[in-house]
Amino acid sequence: MNKPIVYLDHAATTPLHSEVVRQMMEVLSSDFGNPSSTHQLGRKAKQLMETARKKMAAILGVQTSELIVTSGATEAINWILKNAVSHLSIRTIVSSKMEHHATLHTLEYLSQNQGVQILWVRNNESGEIDLNHLAELLQNRPAAMVAIMHVNNETGVVNPIEQIGTLCQQHQALFMSDCVQSAGKMNLNLGQLPLDFAVLSAHKFNGPKGIGLAYIKKGISMTPQLHGGEQEKGWRGGTEAVHQVVGMAAALDLAHQHLADNQAHLTALQKYAISQLNTHFEGIHWNGADPFCTILNISFPWPADMAPLLVFRLDLSGIAVSRGSACQSGSSKPSHVLAEMGPSNWLMAPSIRISFGVNTQKTDIDALVEALLHLKPNG
Repeated sequence: MNKPIVYLDHAATTPLHSEVVRQMMEVLSSDFGNPSSTHQLGRKAKQLMETARKKMAAILGVQTSELIVTSGATEAINWILKNAVSHLSIRTIVSSKMEHHATLHTLEYLSQNQGVQILWVRNNESGEIDLNHLAELLQNRPAAMVAIMHVNNETGVVNPIEQIGTLCQQHQALFMSDCVQSAGKMNLNLGQLPLDFAVLSAHKFNGPKGIGLAYIKKGISMTPQLHGGEQEKGWRGGTEAVHQVVGMAAALDLAHQHLADNQAHLTALQKYAISQLNTHFEGIHWNGADPFCTILNISFPWPADMAPLLVFRLDLSGIAVSRGSACQSGSSKPSHVLAEMGPSNWLMAPSIRISFGVNTQKTDIDALVEALLHLKPNG
């Protein structure tokens, strides 16, 4: 019998909760109607959609009309940023070079094809945003927007989005935050935060893949990203995947119900992992200041030629971790996030990101440590 895989890559994706699977299967087997149809099967599907939306809106502290269903955060980020330029007359976007590539590549496109000015806010070696520099960049820029993520997906560094949003309001700049790594894992009341836009993906909080949300603050005008129907306020045409929306709402609801217990569990796991790794491996470097309880990023003082193969060798030992963003896992290049943080002598060192989920146990950490001890040079 094959040995069970120790899964420590929850920042990449999370397993579906059994209750989420149950609710999705019920919709797939019984409530297959098109939400746009006027007969009873269509009306039932529409009711399921809107009940799910109301549930998510209540958890996130927003109005139902402010939540637009998307295929995930990448689609939502592309739509929001491109709409800001084409429809809201934004000519300058301030962001960080430590953002997810969904943001970075969209900004690159807007710079090269739309002539948008992209300004990069500085950060320190711990991955923390320089708020004073952000304020300087926003000075005398009347058509500006800021795109800064909430929790960094590689290091777990938490950006102070309330302070960032306040700065944006002071300078009449729009603010979008990628909340993919924080949604479902902390109390995220979007309606009380100084945000104009936010995005999230269900598969990061034990929901289904291929579904997410864009939060668009009431009063902001958007142009359709997909033409063809009146779904999602006419902004995203196409028949809705009702089972996906129901699954997303169920996952967010479960995460919200068990938030305090989950946070306590994850915090204890993170502390245990830090203790065990510090005990068994001298001279390791922790990437990121005060990371959120779900993520740790570690560089080892081992030969640089181990870097490309460390994750692969751990996989052969039955341990699933990553070097950084799953979207860039096939690249041999060093992490762009770590490259921005420095110091440069750690950039080429073997590094891994370990990320915890609600089902992670201390025995999983023990298995990781044991596997790393076997891989340690001269160990």
